[in-house]
Amino acid sequence: PRLAVLRGGSSALMMSTAAVAEPAAPEEKFRKDYQPPPYRIDSLTLNFDIHEEETLVTSTLNIEPSADAAGALELDGEDLSLRSIEIDGKALVEGSDYKLTSDGLSLLALPVAAFKMTTVVAIKPQDNTQLSGLYKSSGMYVTQCEAEGFRRITYFQDRPDVMAKYLDVRLEADKAKYPLLLSNGNEVSQGDCGNGRHWASFSDPFRKPSYLFAAVAGDLGGIESTFTTMSGREVRLAVWSEHENVDQLEWSMESLKQSMKWDEDTYGREY
Repeated sequence: PRLAVLRGGSSALMMSTAAVAEPAAPEEKFRKDYQPPPYRIDSLTLNFDIHEEETLVTSTLNIEPSADAAGALELDGEDLSLRSIEIDGKALVEGSDYKLTSDGLSLLALPVAAFKMTTVVAIKPQDNTQLSGLYKSSGMYVTQCEAEGFRRITYFQDRPDVMAKYLDVRLEADKAKYPLLLSNGNEVSQGDCGNGRHWASFSDPFRKPSYLFAAVAGDLGGIESTFTTMSGREVRLAVWSEHENVDQLEWSMESLKQSMKWDEDTYGREY
């Protein structure tokens, strides 16, 4: 956009400069102001139903209150279109049970014990020009969640101290256009849905903050190999890239193997 105004000469540049507002100053955050959340997301499942016009994201959050939990539960959300919301299978009513805010979603009436919250939201990755959350680039759906991009995927406590288990992440998309489906953790299963669509499911056994979440749906090439761990287990390794760059992946694969061996030798950390 800045380069485009130069085509109008110096006068266009001056008008553009005068019209552009100064960006808002970043908000300072201090550790002394930190407060643990009154409710904690322990684990979750996600389902991505990817279509060209929109993507539906269904999330089920397993939420646990702290000993002194009180008041509303605030969840971060940005550019989400809420289609449905329920707690323990009961549909919520806007105004009395929850309210939408400029920063996300506030749950007003909460159970005193652990509960499940399920939401369905619609997002438009093809129109997402922020390159944050889930967006479409070079014909692929990809994610960028660091530092606060996960809130553009679903309502969540999008903060680094909330460490949750991603029990099941399922992606469904057109098989011809997006033959490769990836997410964090281990691929659990995959299959066809009919109508030219397919799905894959992933489970991450380790807790992680939301900014480390990743997913891909696209047409990529790759190479595979194996690594034998310190206890003798053989694990599958795969590295992916655009098809024209597949011949450069051997270096990445070798680097991956050496890093896994280094973790074992240095810290006794086995995959």
